Amino acid sequence: MLESQRLAALAVCQVLEGRSLTDILEASFRARPGLTQQQRGAVQDLAYGALRHYGTLRAALDQLLARAPSDRRIGCLLLVALYQLEYGRSPHHAVVNEAVEAAGAISSKAPRALVNAVLRNFQRRREELLARARESGPGRWSHPQWWIDRLKADYPDDYASILEAGNGHPPMALRVNRRRLDPDACLERLRASGIEGECAGAAGILLAKPRPVDTLPGFAGGELSVQDLGAQEAAPLLDLGNGQRVLDACAAPGGKTAHILECADVDCLALDSDPARLERVRRNLERLGLQARLAAGDAGEPEGWWDGRPFDRILADVPCSASGVARRHPDIKWLRRDSDIAQYAAAQRRILEALWLTLAAGGKLLYATCSLFREENSGQLASFLDRHPDAEVLSLAGALAAEGQLLPGPRHDGFFYALLGKRGR
Repeated sequence: MLESQRLAALAVCQVLEGRSLTDILEASFRARPGLTQQQRGAVQDLAYGALRHYGTLRAALDQLLARAPSDRRIGCLLLVALYQLEYGRSPHHAVVNEAVEAAGAISSKAPRALVNAVLRNFQRRREELLARARESGPGRWSHPQWWIDRLKADYPDDYASILEAGNGHPPMALRVNRRRLDPDACLERLRASGIEGECAGAAGILLAKPRPVDTLPGFAGGELSVQDLGAQEAAPLLDLGNGQRVLDACAAPGGKTAHILECADVDCLALDSDPARLERVRRNLERLGLQARLAAGDAGEPEGWWDGRPFDRILADVPCSASGVARRHPDIKWLRRDSDIAQYAAAQRRILEALWLTLAAGGKLLYATCSLFREENSGQLASFLDRHPDAEVLSLAGALAAEGQLLPGPRHDGFFYALLGKRGR
């Protein structure tokens, strides 16, 4: 536990300095190849949990400290240990003892007595500390105040349930490669391996409990992929048909590209601005036995990658705040700033304008985000329609609300979809 606490505390500290948790953990595990899968899982659980509940834990810790420790890593270690005491299953005395030892491993000058005193004080005053912590918005909801304010304004009736969902554990869903296997047959095979779930949608399976990918029968052979049920809405909404020219803009890591190719025999171009991320698309398609043309380029500058032939279908899965998947990436809550939303909206507008020029008359473009904020979603759509009289909003099918906003819940994360048709022939 000591090493897990220490590594998780270092990860949390780096997130609070502005780095992505995914990148931090990948680098940490690369630097420590001797860590077992179980040890890696423990580090990840502690780091994710401390960030998921950071607002509440921070508000409690502030009451226990006269001033912040001079070494920020010790403060983050205390947050990790508080997470374990409040939300974990380890014996409390072991959590405290290991945290004291982990403090010494972080720094020879670490205030080990302080760590011990703070954690034992929390145990004694837990109810009082948490009650006071939850008097503030961030302390109650473990989201930044600006985020809470936006959700209150955008969803006055639903903001509380959205915030609660954002602090939970995400569901795990699979997408069956229907070119290779029927979903019912896939579910039977999973159950034979002791993995429970249920079919959902045309190709989805919602697992009863998350499982490591390498334990899923058929994954390595390309018979299934891991993809949220909300994300699985995208490809069917495109109304795909054999022989169409299809663009998946901002394609990495390739889940939606693969789903497009599983749905129909199309000429698909997968575009992404990051060549390294595009390599992940290639690997995913290779595992699934699918083929697409790959191109590195800016979706907002078609002259760098477009051959001039219009596309029949475009998936514009644009960069966004990712506020709809915060429970899957809890560092997002503390890395984003209120001012970022306008910047994302401006980038989305630029990409939409550029991609619209590449869409054939009579074609369809699916605008997609994993955001909850209206400025990036319905507000972006309304602005686009004002500028483009040749665009019309087409009806959506499936599990989507009338305006295309999926809110995070027990079955899926939060997504927004809008299907646009280009008038003319």
